Amino acid sequence: MAQSLVTNRKSFLLQIIPVMLCFFVMGFVDLVGTASNYVQKDLGLTDSQANLFPSLVFFWFLIFSVPTGMLMNKIGRKNTVLISIIITAISLFIPAFGKSYAVMLLSFSLLGIGNAIMQTSLNPLVTNLISSDKLASTLTFGQFVKAIASFLAPIIAAWGATTLFPTFNLGWRVLFIIYAVVSLLSISLLAATPIEEEKPDKSSGIRECLILLGRPFILLCFIGIMCHVGIDVGTNTTAPKIIMERLGLPLEEAGFATGIYFIFRTIGCFLGAFILRSMSAKIFFAISVVMMLAGMCILFVSDTLTPLYAGIGLIGFGNSNIFSVVFSQALVHTPNEKNEVSGLMIMGLFGGTVFPLAMGYAADAVGQVGAVAVMTAGVAYLLYYTFKIKKI
Repeated sequence: MAQSLVTNRKSFLLQIIPVMLCFFVMGFVDLVGTASNYVQKDLGLTDSQANLFPSLVFFWFLIFSVPTGMLMNKIGRKNTVLISIIITAISLFIPAFGKSYAVMLLSFSLLGIGNAIMQTSLNPLVTNLISSDKLASTLTFGQFVKAIASFLAPIIAAWGATTLFPTFNLGWRVLFIIYAVVSLLSISLLAATPIEEEKPDKSSGIRECLILLGRPFILLCFIGIMCHVGIDVGTNTTAPKIIMERLGLPLEEAGFATGIYFIFRTIGCFLGAFILRSMSAKIFFAISVVMMLAGMCILFVSDTLTPLYAGIGLIGFGNSNIFSVVFSQALVHTPNEKNEVSGLMIMGLFGGTVFPLAMGYAADAVGQVGAVAVMTAGVAYLLYYTFKIKKI
């Protein structure tokens, strides 16, 4: 009996470790904020030109979320995840061959396509390994692992920019190569891991998803997801620019602001899983939004480093659980159409395209305070959404 338990535990670990490594690879998409700042510096781009990179990455969620659901039904979740990581690895190797504007656009496009496919297929894959009563905590841990990759990106980029790697004409782009190698490792481990999948769900079409936007509450949730992702991408892109603009620090030092954001987002994600067990979603959501609003106010007025870090941290912690609350609200509201709602909410990640573009033009016009104003509009919407949250 004891031997059987040990064997089962070992078998489970051999399956879950490669899957968790996939969550780490999922976090590679967050390097776009750090990378776009370095590309802007290297090529002398305006804010609107540089912000096209994160916008391009998240544009593909609009295109690929629903087709990915159809693909999973044909080839399985594991194979779909493998395809997404292969595309991700290719995107990360491309900058090794140049750093022109066109090369980086191609790299970020493929990174966005790979991540859109991964975001849609990896979470369902976990359901094949975990019982329903442990699924939420496992997915939360997956988000924690994902956040580690996000946190490491600005550190690795700054290290590459200031050490031996300029000799090999890589500099900060060593970040791409390191993450590409990790992607190859993830492909190898997942491909070698046997995972038994249940019969695929019925496919959902684009029409079935979009028609749900005619329901007022689902539309509110969709826009809420857009605001969450827009604030997330916007903060990790703009935070270093604010510090450079107001304090005159070089990018290698200012880039640590992105790390601050991801540290607090990681802590918030981890703690949120426990807090939501004892506190209503509406109250916790309201507290989270107020924290983000306070953080935005600090970014508007502060010109010293410590308060700016505090504001960025407040936004990171406040924004860490917005997605999970909005997503669960949408699913509970339409229990008979979960597949369609899931696809629609993933499409809402398109907010990562809309916000950076608007922020770039605002920053070109009036400085980084304009970018903060755009994000604050998103926070204001989430404050409005708080009053619409239903009791689950």
